[in-house]
Amino acid sequence: MIRTSLHKSSKLSQAVKLGLIASVSTTAMTVSTTAFAQEETANVERIAVTGSRIQRQDMETASPVTVIDASAIKAEGYTSVDEILQAQPAMAGMAMGSTTNNGSDGVAQVDLRGMGASRTLVLLDGRRMVNSGSGADSAVDLNTIPVAMIARVEILKDGASAVYGSDAIAGVVNIITKKDFEGFQLDINGGATDKSDGENIELSALYGFSTDTGNFTFGAAYSDRGGVMQGDRDWVEEGASSFVPGGSLDGKVQDENGNWVDRTEGYDYTKDSWLQTPSTRYSIFANATQDIGSDMVFTGDILYTNRQSKQMMAPQPASVMLDVCGEDGVDPSKCITLTDEMVAGGVTPEEGAVEYRRRMTDAGNRIYEQDTDTLRVSGGLAGSLDVHTGMDWDVSYTYGSNKATTWVHNSINATKMEQSMYDNQDAWFSGDPLSQAIIDDVSYLETTDGGNEQHIVSGVISGEAFDLDAGAVAFAIGAEYRHESGYYNPDPVIVAGDGTAAQQDPTDGSYSVFSVYQEVSVPFTEKLTGEFALRFDDYSTFGNASTWKIGLTYEATDDLMMRTVAATGFRAPNVSELYGGNVGSYDYLDDPWGNEEDPQILVNYTSDENLQAESSESYTAGLVYSPSYIDGMSLTLDWWRFKIEDAISRLDVQAGLNACYEGDATACETFKIGPNGDLSELTNPLTNVGYQDTSGVDFNLAYTFEGLGLDWKINNDLTYLLEFEQDGVDYTGTIGGMFGGYAEVKNNFSVQAGQGDWSVMYSNRYIGEMNDINSGDVAESVLYHNISGMYHFSDDISATLGVKNLTDVEPVMVGSGNTAGTVPEVYDTIGRQIYGGVTFKF
Repeated sequence: MIRTSLHKSSKLSQAVKLGLIASVSTTAMTVSTTAFAQEETANVERIAVTGSRIQRQDMETASPVTVIDASAIKAEGYTSVDEILQAQPAMAGMAMGSTTNNGSDGVAQVDLRGMGASRTLVLLDGRRMVNSGSGADSAVDLNTIPVAMIARVEILKDGASAVYGSDAIAGVVNIITKKDFEGFQLDINGGATDKSDGENIELSALYGFSTDTGNFTFGAAYSDRGGVMQGDRDWVEEGASSFVPGGSLDGKVQDENGNWVDRTEGYDYTKDSWLQTPSTRYSIFANATQDIGSDMVFTGDILYTNRQSKQMMAPQPASVMLDVCGEDGVDPSKCITLTDEMVAGGVTPEEGAVEYRRRMTDAGNRIYEQDTDTLRVSGGLAGSLDVHTGMDWDVSYTYGSNKATTWVHNSINATKMEQSMYDNQDAWFSGDPLSQAIIDDVSYLETTDGGNEQHIVSGVISGEAFDLDAGAVAFAIGAEYRHESGYYNPDPVIVAGDGTAAQQDPTDGSYSVFSVYQEVSVPFTEKLTGEFALRFDDYSTFGNASTWKIGLTYEATDDLMMRTVAATGFRAPNVSELYGGNVGSYDYLDDPWGNEEDPQILVNYTSDENLQAESSESYTAGLVYSPSYIDGMSLTLDWWRFKIEDAISRLDVQAGLNACYEGDATACETFKIGPNGDLSELTNPLTNVGYQDTSGVDFNLAYTFEGLGLDWKINNDLTYLLEFEQDGVDYTGTIGGMFGGYAEVKNNFSVQAGQGDWSVMYSNRYIGEMNDINSGDVAESVLYHNISGMYHFSDDISATLGVKNLTDVEPVMVGSGNTAGTVPEVYDTIGRQIYGGVTFKF
């Protein structure tokens, strides 16, 4: 069997554990006073801590870690991993999730510190998850991991490239699954808004049994999330798109008398768009631990998830430039004839053409649909060597595969639409509904497919190298080989540029990396411990990178520990960044020339096979304080800073537009802006010239005590953002539809009281005020209130009931928002939700 070391817990060790395990509001309820008291005399087994490969005797590490366990997840009514993570104050920016209707393909991601989803590494039981989504993806789709299988979520809020390699610049999310389970458990959870929409249900079953030599755990989960329409919320203002049913020519429409006049009304697209997107998921999972003799243990796990999701938007806004008969250089067989009424109304050709716009309500809403399959299989052998005081070894292989087929119903072929207008001018310009024959001719089902694949072989050996006066020097040495590949095949109509949606090229590529790393933990004195890590990665694409990490912990007194970490990191360019085909994106922008009628402007996104790796520096310094005069209280305070250079990023198009408008010729050239603000070739290149510099302070208070005959748990988790600067723009305290929110203050508070079989909890979530990044208008602060209760009817049956957003707080309106006049990735757009669940154990 694997060797374990035992030791007595110090009070500070227990304080550190309490600070870690109860470091978020939801987690405060997971640490009981009884369990804390029992630790005073308990021996502690060596454990694995996120952020290190060294098996440790306790959780006294230099890096701050937040832990959210299964009971906290259930009490708060979380139904997805992204919902769990995005509620934490350390999250910022704009991670895609269930309320992202435009462009998400049903994917859910995490954005730690607002540094981007691709800069937060996601692990499952300490091993990498395959990137997933619609194909050639740059981050993990958190929908692939069912909540039912989660024992706890650990968030390492520190740069960890020296331990885990690429993608861990901002930190690590390690999802620990349920293991060593015995018996059968059935969970039924569900909820809906108080407006009778947004229904969700999750059914899960868990079965496990143990033998003399191992444990086997199996599980299955089904979840279904209903949609919420924008038009079903009275705070959503009507949209006013310039693309209207019946069409407009050069901005003119026909009135009831057949005269061509300026368009004065817009199209309300909100009634055809979701605030919460529907999704159905099926998952099966299993893990096994089996002693196979000779001091070896086999561990294995498998996870398969099928996701079927949808988004819906208003019918396609189609724009076509039509040649005018009689103009210079125009083919007389492919042109439209301007009537006298059109000319009298002011329809005027520019360079021989006029623009025709139409909201294709005749074809129907754009319905985006995805069917994704994600498989992850991992197996390993672990054992011990009779060397020195004993050493542990572990070898493993992990395979990940993600495949997706996506559809867009009621897409429009712009080439056929143009020809149809030349052939049927009267039908298109009459303002009347189009015939079914014309609709069938110009519309089509857009179909794409894509995928990702991952292979990882790794091995590590750890133990104690030698003894110092203050204790043993622990180490870990390991090596890893990883191969990543991805592809994405857009519909042929889109590749050819014939669609009214933006043109896009296929993506296909792969890379491999070989890595070696080492960690050492050195007890310099009984109070001072150093943690050192060094890693070397050799990539088949850009070359190699070396990273290091140094951490110190100092037990100043029995009540106070101080800690600090300095580290370097890197992020390798991923498949989509290296090999991604050009793709168009309709971004929310302000045209300073005033040529564009709508805020959504087409931008061509480009990739680059010659991209280099990003490099980073991170620093944290803080303390853990557990006053001996207040039993059960723990405080943590950490300052942090992350600096990224050579960041792989797209430039700020809005800043480029403004600079070009003010006469900066370099900006005009970089973004391919033509004379007089011609944005027909507007381009946003992917480059290594970006940077990020962000810093802030995290504070946590956790307090468990008895009073008034009840067991109490109080927790407060605060993040104060000091600075977030990217590519010359200061985003501190701002919000916008393209980058999300960077509130200076975010805070979670909770208080729980209980006795015996019951407990109740009140929690709130505060998001500080921000300024609109474009207009400077103030987006007021918001405070969400939640309540929940749990009751154990017996050892085998328990129930949970709760309300999220108890006071039905509406989202803050943001002028430069991306959906419904706000930013759904930052604010709650669904409203008051009532949820409940029942657990049966057999």
